[in-house]
Amino acid sequence: MKAAAAGGTAQYDLRYVLTISAVAALGGLLFGYDWVVIGGAKPFFEKYFQLTSEAQVGWANSCALLGCLVGALASGGFSDRFGRKTGLILAALLFAVSSVLTGWAPGFGWFVAWRIAGGVAIGMASGISPMYIAEVSPAPWRGRLVAMNQLAIVVGVLGAQIANWAIAESVPEGATAEMIRLSWNGQYGWRWMFTAVAAPAVVFLFSALLVPESPRWQAMKGREKAALRTLVRIGGEAYGDEALREIRATAPGARPRVRWGELAAPPLRRVLVVGVALAVLQQWSGINVIFNYAEEIYRGAGYGVNQVLVNIVITGTINLAFTLVAMGTVDRFGRRALLLVGLAGIALSHLVLGLAYWMEWRGLAVLLLTLSAIACYAMSLAPVTWVLIAEIFPNRIRGMAISIAVSALWIACFALTFTFPVLNAALGAAGTFWLYGVICLAGFVFVLRAVPETKNKTLEELEREFGAEGARRRQCV
Repeated sequence: MKAAAAGGTAQYDLRYVLTISAVAALGGLLFGYDWVVIGGAKPFFEKYFQLTSEAQVGWANSCALLGCLVGALASGGFSDRFGRKTGLILAALLFAVSSVLTGWAPGFGWFVAWRIAGGVAIGMASGISPMYIAEVSPAPWRGRLVAMNQLAIVVGVLGAQIANWAIAESVPEGATAEMIRLSWNGQYGWRWMFTAVAAPAVVFLFSALLVPESPRWQAMKGREKAALRTLVRIGGEAYGDEALREIRATAPGARPRVRWGELAAPPLRRVLVVGVALAVLQQWSGINVIFNYAEEIYRGAGYGVNQVLVNIVITGTINLAFTLVAMGTVDRFGRRALLLVGLAGIALSHLVLGLAYWMEWRGLAVLLLTLSAIACYAMSLAPVTWVLIAEIFPNRIRGMAISIAVSALWIACFALTFTFPVLNAALGAAGTFWLYGVICLAGFVFVLRAVPETKNKTLEELEREFGAEGARRRQCV
């Protein structure tokens, strides 16, 4: 399937670009599943391992974050040295092995060790998958193709929620901890929840072996013939020649290794600040609290255990539907517009949700307000953050810079997850969601003043624009 470029002569091979992008996006699908599956397994493996202290429970549910941070930090240097494709293959292998060994861990120590290994896979995939897609995507399609990675994450999240709901047998109301431990759920059900991700992980592994290496990485390594072959396959000879010429122009005499100090020098510093700030804002918007603490939030709103599982599936469905909205609009309306509309919607939803808790509303009102916040997030911050992080950094330092931004995201995720119970105890649910609403309003101002529009521009055009703006800023000082 060929598609002509708007205003150009390139004939893009849509089927080919979609196929290799979809393979990379499988990393996002596994990221989403592995990240969320623990929520449904939590009531059962805690009883199986007889976790009684808050420290044990907290460590079991947050240990994967340590692996996420390690994986994110390692992904930059690894993918810059060995390639984006090799990074995808390694992440797929880690997903496959860790999922099975987590599910059938004989003791709590082994469970934690393999959850951390799975976290490393999540951290690697969260940086390398969108980076690979951005580097193979033609400019007119880059937004929706990188957003495909977020769609895959959401499908993985929903898949985990449905799998948890389908695998778990109904829990009688008022069941004791010992009854749950001795039940099929407590002995085997939670194991299959983790193990289920092994099948798509194997598909990802073998598919990643077949995709081409990123042509931009190849060109930066001096493998221009290989890079040109892939670029020609994507958009024809004219596109391949022009793209390779642009890559050369943005990296004359590029060194094979990036020094950390380079990232702190202008204009790279400004771009890095924008990337890190967006990554942190995506987490501190508070939406992942709704996902991570869904059981507590909905039970606090008056729902029973079984209805909570249904509500969690509903949140996943809304998340998927509005991610599709983002994919259809990100290249049409632009990144800034979606971020501004989404942040305003999340802020309003949080502020009214806080009011609902303050007024002691229960049931449907809380469900609808959480769904409103998730919908606004799914069409804005969730996908667009990954799009911008993948496209704003220069070719030569992209791997390292994305690694830093994604590491900041995981640190912010840990801070959000760790502080919610503390904030909830100190401020109450109303005060906590009001705080998240204020953070979203501050994020709205930040995007309005600091985040550039990037739609319909090649990665090399963006690199030149940021460089020129940095030079102007230095002249004005």
